[in-house]
Amino acid sequence: MTPRRTILVVEDDELIADAVAVRLRAEGFDVAVAPDGPSGVQACVRIEPALVVLDVMLPGFDGWEVCRRIQAARPVPVLMLTARDSETDLLVGLGLGADDYMTKPFSPRELVARVHAILRRAERARADAAEPGPTSLGALEVDAGARLVRRDGDEVALTRTEFDLLAHLLGAGGRVLSRDHLLEEVWGYADGTGPRTVDSHVAALRRKLGPGVVRTVHGVGYAIGEGGA
Repeated sequence: MTPRRTILVVEDDELIADAVAVRLRAEGFDVAVAPDGPSGVQACVRIEPALVVLDVMLPGFDGWEVCRRIQAARPVPVLMLTARDSETDLLVGLGLGADDYMTKPFSPRELVARVHAILRRAERARADAAEPGPTSLGALEVDAGARLVRRDGDEVALTRTEFDLLAHLLGAGGRVLSRDHLLEEVWGYADGTGPRTVDSHVAALRRKLGPGVVRTVHGVGYAIGEGGA
């Protein structure tokens, strides 16, 4: 029998925390709940969850600081919940190692779908670690087995999802991939939800690797190769 995986929900709104916990338990997960930043970090160290559902606005210290601390201790998949929808806020969370975000109010059904998708990506990342050999693109070197990226010989720190997106674009060999395709193949969302998720991660890749690594084909999608935003 497959062991039950534990999800940690860090959320100070009791009604939201309870609703999320009930829905996740119905999906077969064990669920722990923490109501503030410090207890969220402590719970993450204590129980080593398979995934953290993390609110941004928390007492004690905010979700960004929680994300920074738990990722420094042990990389763990994170789905952030935010009442704010600015591009800057989203990029901050993704840059700290969050795998995805949802804006409040959200559908519990969609949250569960995203939790399952993030966990599948984490499983796939572990399987990819067995793949040998780096791939090169100009000054960029991507080693799927080690999940390392170097530019001009210097290692570049990417989040798990940023790496998965880059590897998928590289694997397409320059073909243009639509946002819907990337959402389904990289994030595991088959319903076309969240095109801004793709845009935010592409922006993060360009910031870290340079503007020419990912090419935009307006009205179509993205491809690996030379080109700007």
